[in-house]
Amino acid sequence: MEGLPELRVLVLKSNKFDGNMSLPSRSNLPFPKLQVLDISENEFVGSLPQRYFKSFRAMMDVKENQMYRDYGFERFLEMRITLKGLDQLLTRLLEAFTTIDLSSNNFSGSIPDSIGNLNSLRYLNLSHNNLMGHIPASLGNISVLESLDLSSNKLDGRIPSELTRLTFLAKLNLSMNDLVGQIPQSTQFSTFENDSYVGNLRLCGFPLTRKCNEENGQRMQPEEQDDEDDEYGFIDGFGWRSVVMGYGSGIIVGIGIGGSVSHPNS
Repeated sequence: MEGLPELRVLVLKSNKFDGNMSLPSRSNLPFPKLQVLDISENEFVGSLPQRYFKSFRAMMDVKENQMYRDYGFERFLEMRITLKGLDQLLTRLLEAFTTIDLSSNNFSGSIPDSIGNLNSLRYLNLSHNNLMGHIPASLGNISVLESLDLSSNKLDGRIPSELTRLTFLAKLNLSMNDLVGQIPQSTQFSTFENDSYVGNLRLCGFPLTRKCNEENGQRMQPEEQDDEDDEYGFIDGFGWRSVVMGYGSGIIVGIGIGGSVSHPNS
């Protein structure tokens, strides 16, 4: 398929395709006009196909809202893909519409910095894989990105402050990873709710209820405490340890008092 230089849409989702996509390329510039790549819900393994990220010219510096004029029949199509977590049916393809969905596979390794070269990418979904390492700061270069889903991986480290440059970002999902530190603060990030970060036990700051230390932005001690502890961690404003200690002290005091009270006949 790398020998199809005019290919604009490649949707292979929900099959049983497997294997490694990071093999040496048979083309110097594979898929230069590809706008839509959806291989979600398969069994691909290995690292993410960085060589493709470097060659998707149609996802770099694309003009806004200009219809393709090369082939009139390509203006209208029928394509069902997942956008911002919702299954949607598209009936036409604009030049400015670009999406990559590699979710629900077995990709491993890190997210390459080269993905930040796709500065005209609108939707990126890498969720439900085995990706590790840090979130690359280069994602902040994708200035028109509207949806970013990196959930259910093994990503660690801090959320890059460069992501606050994504002023068109309407959907963010970083849940179920191992991210740490303070959530970046910006006008755009203030619109995301707790479900964007759930499952990262060492994240802190708004919109989470966990506060951060002023010195390093890490969550306050004790680190093992989480929101899930709230339902049993406090009883009417008192910590459970204090309640137990108070209960135990009451027993001891009660026994002491009982032992010191003499019977009338003694």
